[in-house]
Amino acid sequence: MTQDALILDKLTEIADKLSEQNILQKAVLNLNEASKYLDISPSHLYKLTSTRQIPHFCPQGKKLYFKRDELDQWLQRNRQASADEIEKMAADYVIKNKRK
Repeated sequence: MTQDALILDKLTEIADKLSEQNILQKAVLNLNEASKYLDISPSHLYKLTSTRQIPHFCPQGKKLYFKRDELDQWLQRNRQASADEIEKMAADYVIKNKRK
C-alpha cells in the first residue's frame, strides 16, 4: 500500500470518528443518524417505526426524527438479570417466604 493510500485511509477513519462524535452530541437524530447510532439498517429502523415498536416523531408526515435519550431507553429495555442476581433473588424469596 502506498503512503498516499495510507493517508487517505487515515483521513477517512478520522472523518468517520468525527461523524460519530457529531451524532453523540445531537439530541434529535434523523433516520440515517439513528440507524448509525443503533447500528441497524435504515430499512429495519423504518420497519420498527411503521410497526410502532420504537419511539419516533414525524412532524410533517414524511421525515422521521428520534430523541437520542429515548433511543437509549429503548435499547435498555428487557434487561436480563445475571446468574448472580437471579441467585440472590431466589435466596431472598426463600428467606422471605419461609413456612412457619
